Amino acid sequence: MLHLRKLLYRVLETSAGKRRGISLVFNLVLITIITLNAIAIVLHTVPEYNQRYAQLFVDFELFSVLFFSIEYLMRVWVCVENEKYHHPILGRLRYIVSASAIIDFLAIFPFYFSLFATDLGVVRILRLFRIFRLFRISRYSQAFRMIQRVVEEKKEELVLSLSFVVFMLIILSSVMYFVEHPVQPDKFTSIPATMWWGVSAMTTVGYGDILPITPLGKLLGGISAIVGIGLFALPTGILVSGFTEQVRTRKDPSKRMCPHCGREI
Repeated sequence: MLHLRKLLYRVLETSAGKRRGISLVFNLVLITIITLNAIAIVLHTVPEYNQRYAQLFVDFELFSVLFFSIEYLMRVWVCVENEKYHHPILGRLRYIVSASAIIDFLAIFPFYFSLFATDLGVVRILRLFRIFRLFRISRYSQAFRMIQRVVEEKKEELVLSLSFVVFMLIILSSVMYFVEHPVQPDKFTSIPATMWWGVSAMTTVGYGDILPITPLGKLLGGISAIVGIGLFALPTGILVSGFTEQVRTRKDPSKRMCPHCGREI
């Protein structure tokens, strides 16, 4: 059993062990099934296809759930081969609550829950969770893994920049409320309601459902749009610099960039 568990671990984990050939085939099959699931979810919403191929959609869903369920149980079983989850009980529990395992679980949970649920509204909502199967492809894509590494390395800068956005949203919405509420009490009813205007103004979307009509309000709206462009450019710049560092490190692993000063270390 131990030999079988190690063998399955090498197959399931892309970069583990020497059996990369078998692992590559398995990963290609898995990516194909995930892609077909995405196509099925999209086509299932087309009434013509849903009526004509209803049984095919049902059969493919049953096959997918069975395949993903077996794979999920195997991953829980073999995860102890990883030093991080080496404990037979606590290690598996730690793996189950990991991000990748939660995504795997959400990919199959709606089907089993719908077998016992009687509320059709809840069942329809849970069916949307099948879209989590798309996130599973990130485990096998170098691009997705690079995005994950960039976000992890730049999380402090991203949180800081997003905090600036939230603070400015609260400040601008509060000022706009006190400016426009006296003349438009039905539109700018409260600061939380005015924050909807703040979001559309700072993102320069401008839905037009809530608009300032006073000269001071219009001036504040223009300032909000200009400030929003600058603030939302901050996360973009942070992510671009992170991708640049990752690309340089990938091309030349011996050269690592300092995340603070940007110099080679």
